[in-house]
Amino acid sequence: MIIVLDFGGQYNQLIARRVRECNVYAEVHPYTLSLEKIKEMNPKGIIFTGGPNSVYGEDSPRCPKEIFEMGIPILGICYGSQLMAYMLGGKVETAPVSEYGHTDVTVDTEDILFEGVSKETVAWMSHTDYIAQAPEGFKITAHTSVCPVAAMSCPEKKFYATQFHPEVMHTAEGKTMLSNFVYKVCGCSGSWQMASFVETTIQQLREKIGTGKVLCALSGGVDSSVAAVLLSKAIGKQLTCVFVDHGLLRKNEGDEVEAVFGPNGPYELNFIRVNAQQRYYDKLKGVTEPEQKRKIIGEEFIRVFEEEAKKIGAVDYLVQGTIYPDVIESGLGKSAVIKSHHNVGGLPSVVDFKEIIEPLRLLFKDEVRRAGLELGIPEYLVYRQPFPGPGLGIRIIGEVTEEKVKIVQEADAIYREEIAKAGIDKGLGQYFAALTNMRSVGVMGDFRTYDYAIALRAVNTSDFMTADAAQIPWEVLAKVTNRIVNEVKGVNRVMYDCTGKPPATIEFE
Repeated sequence: MIIVLDFGGQYNQLIARRVRECNVYAEVHPYTLSLEKIKEMNPKGIIFTGGPNSVYGEDSPRCPKEIFEMGIPILGICYGSQLMAYMLGGKVETAPVSEYGHTDVTVDTEDILFEGVSKETVAWMSHTDYIAQAPEGFKITAHTSVCPVAAMSCPEKKFYATQFHPEVMHTAEGKTMLSNFVYKVCGCSGSWQMASFVETTIQQLREKIGTGKVLCALSGGVDSSVAAVLLSKAIGKQLTCVFVDHGLLRKNEGDEVEAVFGPNGPYELNFIRVNAQQRYYDKLKGVTEPEQKRKIIGEEFIRVFEEEAKKIGAVDYLVQGTIYPDVIESGLGKSAVIKSHHNVGGLPSVVDFKEIIEPLRLLFKDEVRRAGLELGIPEYLVYRQPFPGPGLGIRIIGEVTEEKVKIVQEADAIYREEIAKAGIDKGLGQYFAALTNMRSVGVMGDFRTYDYAIALRAVNTSDFMTADAAQIPWEVLAKVTNRIVNEVKGVNRVMYDCTGKPPATIEFE
């Protein structure tokens, strides 16, 4: 096992996920984890994460210096590299030139961390401080044009540090670097598999819940579907799945979800469908601020579940399909909040259940899919297009109305249909249509129009923490555009979003 010590950066669980890709188990823990607990866990290695602070600040997060005397290999990343340098006698200062984004890095390929890496490689930088002087006993193993210590190492003590982020996809050979650390430095065996996660989780759920009654928030998406099947295998008929149709679903989706999970579907689940469309439209009337919309939708979810729980009697637990990108964007520990997710940051403070269970909380989307396949869920469900909990509420910029929902439902259905017809759906991470709040002048026939603009989005991503805009063939976009402006009333313009993540998020709000 590798312990990832969290110092408050955005990509902390992503580090653990990259380690797990090497078939090595990893857990994220706060930097306050005690030395006694670390000894008890007996990790093969420790990774210090990035973070937003300056190591020389009075309130900056630090671990005990004794951690460097435990004989455990340590890899410091970004803030973690600066912390290592600072605590071991090096110098950390404000960088004369901040680096952010793709950066050319020259590495020492003789160093074990960079074995098999190109001498000139590309890495993802994100820092305003830098290591001005490496501690005694360390050698500098990488540099950029403006960063003299882009990496350093002390092989005798098995301490390694990179100023850049090897865990993000934008670092071209980051996976090789992390693999070198866990295998060549830490000596891990690489025997951990997703089947282990599924088996362990089912057993843990069974022990935790006992004879309790459980409600599962089922949206029909891959996350909640995998959570539901996990619970079904763990506790059987103690589980009731509640599907809330909030009127913000894709075209025909409510009926499709019921067809799969309802009484005539292939699963033995207690299934309840709640048609709450008007309730949501009323609550969202006049609301334009994205965070407020998310929190309203999240709170209504809980209120509906509380009502359903009362109907079926005492319920002990609520299960949700929260996954890690939801958690980290909503803020974890001292990480920055990007946006609240309806099943994380959007939860009301008073919830009428003993506890909320989130069995997928530490997994990324592709890991959830692998878990789904392990559970025997059909591929067409496992690889269904991702869909956010707040639904079209965050794909409609500004106020949500029933009319706008219909517009975006129709446009999105056309877009997905043409992507599938072109045979490029399997190669895309996520794609959808959103309704902008912009209206513009157009012409149809001989008449002037003043209608809405639809924005099309498609990204390639493996983990939903970072993403690149997909380069969809122009002829496909042209066909989609032609159909939308001709078939969807109220739309006279279609645009394509070319922005990656970062700086944008995948959803519009």
